[in-house]
Amino acid sequence: MNPLLQTLQPYPFEKLNALKAGIAVSCQQPHIALSIGEPKHQPPQLAINAWQNNLDKVSLYPKTAGRADLKQAIIDWLNKRFGLSTSLTPQQVLPLNGTREGIFSFVQAIADGSNPNGKILMPNPFYQIYEGAAYLAGAQPVFINCEAENDYLPNFDSIDEQTWTDCQLLILCSPGNPTGAIIPQKTLVELIHLEDKFDFIIICDECYSEIYFDENKPPLGLLQACKNIDRNTYSRCVVFHSLSKRSNLPGLRSGFVAGDADILKEFLRYRTYHGCAMAEPCQLASVAAWQDEKHVISNREIYREKFYSVLDALDGCLDVNMPEAAFYLWPKLPTDDENFCQQLFAQQNITALPGQYLSRKANGINPGINHARLALVAGEAQCTEAALRIKRFMHNNFGA
Repeated sequence: MNPLLQTLQPYPFEKLNALKAGIAVSCQQPHIALSIGEPKHQPPQLAINAWQNNLDKVSLYPKTAGRADLKQAIIDWLNKRFGLSTSLTPQQVLPLNGTREGIFSFVQAIADGSNPNGKILMPNPFYQIYEGAAYLAGAQPVFINCEAENDYLPNFDSIDEQTWTDCQLLILCSPGNPTGAIIPQKTLVELIHLEDKFDFIIICDECYSEIYFDENKPPLGLLQACKNIDRNTYSRCVVFHSLSKRSNLPGLRSGFVAGDADILKEFLRYRTYHGCAMAEPCQLASVAAWQDEKHVISNREIYREKFYSVLDALDGCLDVNMPEAAFYLWPKLPTDDENFCQQLFAQQNITALPGQYLSRKANGINPGINHARLALVAGEAQCTEAALRIKRFMHNNFGA
């Protein structure tokens, strides 16, 4: 067996299941899950139709590089969404079976596991795939704390010069999971200059970029930051996007990576052997989804109203604010997060995810402790009901 498998920690939901095991639930009301970020809104019918109308194409071997019309739909969307003009080429885009598969395999292909000092930097808390990908690539993960004092953005000032020297990949998530924080242009430009100085690659996971609350202020993207400083080759920069959150199509397993053509050329070579080409019906459904923006705008409106309703129902009983983007609340808790989530389940039949399950101890602290992640993915009525139960729970246990 690959000995690096032993470096992987139990996945957060394994820990959550163990935490809830054997608990007697006193609440008679239906269970509400706020723990997993699985979109529950209606997916666009046009994508479903495109998939159904092309099922005969399952008899074809799909191309790893992707269909030309899919790549063009992605390029058109990127150019319009991030104001990239016409700078992208088909060589700068690769379809993926979702960002999870794509980021994990990208790290395996690009990281130099033969370097004992090789490091992969990532936010803390973080999407667990980042850590697992680093370990299995033979690299050392370095966790950059995201705390309230820094607006829940990674504290890049905490990284010393030797760590930047050893850095092979810097993984960003903007908007962040679970905080919803958006990395600003100034910071992205500073990081781009650092990658030039220390010769590493920036990966930006932007799968939550289309869930935001001000239609006049869409989240900035890494390629957009490059374009703003005339870095139109996107050297050492790649972004990952997905239809899972944008279009409520997590089961389609469809996304893409875009950016530096030289890096993606090598990644394509890896993927040719990896055997991960997207099925033709999925590619055609993806074309339909990327070409339509109406369902995305409607989706945002549903989330916007839901957040307003939930925060109004909570009525200040939790230390939590409206995030900049994404579909999570990241409240600071008055008690230990494991105990909070355990008792919330026992008393109100609500499952939330302890914040410490999404983070690691770094620089002497675990920034997820005394936080919980609440995923507002269910319908508005169910999420509002969950908020009212949480308010009751806070009043009964903490007098809030």
